[in-house]
Amino acid sequence: MSQETTAVEQTMLDGKIYDKDPAVDSVKVKERLTTARIALLIRQPFFGNLATRLKIIDATDWCATAATDGKNFYYNENFVNSLNQKQTEFLFGHEILHCVYDHFTRRDDRDAQIYNIAADYCVNGDLIRHNIGEMITQVKPFHDPKYYGWASEAVYDDIFKKYDQEQLEQLGRLLDEHIDWEKGKGQGPAGKTKKSKSGKGKQPSYSKEELKKIRDEMKEAMVSAAQAAGVGNVPKGVARLIKDLTEPKMNWRELLNQQIQSVIKSNYTFMRPSRKAWHTGAVLPGMDFDQTIDIAIALDMSGSIANAEAQDFLSEVKGICDQYDDYKIKVWCFDTEVYNEQDFTPDSGVTIEDYELHGGGGTDFDANWVYMKENDIQPKKLIVFTDGYSWNWGDENYCDTIWVIHSDTSIEAPHGITCHYDAKGEMAA
Repeated sequence: MSQETTAVEQTMLDGKIYDKDPAVDSVKVKERLTTARIALLIRQPFFGNLATRLKIIDATDWCATAATDGKNFYYNENFVNSLNQKQTEFLFGHEILHCVYDHFTRRDDRDAQIYNIAADYCVNGDLIRHNIGEMITQVKPFHDPKYYGWASEAVYDDIFKKYDQEQLEQLGRLLDEHIDWEKGKGQGPAGKTKKSKSGKGKQPSYSKEELKKIRDEMKEAMVSAAQAAGVGNVPKGVARLIKDLTEPKMNWRELLNQQIQSVIKSNYTFMRPSRKAWHTGAVLPGMDFDQTIDIAIALDMSGSIANAEAQDFLSEVKGICDQYDDYKIKVWCFDTEVYNEQDFTPDSGVTIEDYELHGGGGTDFDANWVYMKENDIQPKKLIVFTDGYSWNWGDENYCDTIWVIHSDTSIEAPHGITCHYDAKGEMAA
């Protein structure tokens, strides 16, 4: 990346951008913003409908470029004045997608600077692919076709590996302010927390109840905006979110039960009577199982899934399998490698609930397929319990795969069956 600094960038770094420029016509700046929203409403109804929800607020006193909290669009009039009309539309689109993808709350304990860069890669890629406005050049936006379709968490992992601290500091000139909803703080273009110079303005801060209300209202607005635009006219990632919000909910446990039954329920035979009926004296047919591994379970232990949640998932699998006389389940953990492969049968002397979890590094789904091929393992079903944050999804032609994705309902696997884990049971499939 070029280290050349534009005049606007340098002004930001010097802090002068927080002083209102007397040469800037405040009325015309606000008119430009209003016109940009109308243009989006006409040409890009999804973005336009969401843009019109945002109250436009001059925040030059504390905001170096632009920002949003899901209710308001904050802007620095000096910065907006440097943009043309199409670039202003791009800026609105940028803020809207941060809201849609809920980047405010997804960072968790990740490094703020790196995560904000990752989030910008995601939204800028969507805007460029969908021809929303014109890329802003005054502050170089983060854009790389490599990251098209990636989740922000996967981009984070990739750039975390790629850059050292010095390089990350050079990368840290963001297009917009990234507000920390929990703390009412934001990160400016130089990757540093910005505060009001005069004390007149400040970044927003909300209670947990207020945050929930804003997020719920945004979800409702997304559905309405997508219906107005037609789901085919929104980015693929957004379309998946809309699908999740509008389709009937399915209990992930029911889906898991259904999928396991499809391979455990084999041919019934009197050659192998059911042990559950021995005490009655009756001879009932048992199930005939072949010698292949019926089910393999891969547990993503890259870091975001707690041991308790993985154990809850395994307990559910055990509960399903305990309904039957016989089963063979192979379990392993993975991050960028596979760990602790172990087989479980009714007669193995160990229970799935006692399985010892390993791992904690990055995430590479393909590690599972490499391992299976190297060890001649081809299950009838592979069940992957994961957070879904990876840049590859393995070999779709190797075996049937069920993805049980933890936490992020916006992620849908490109092949196999996807459902979403929740401790309470109900998530969209």
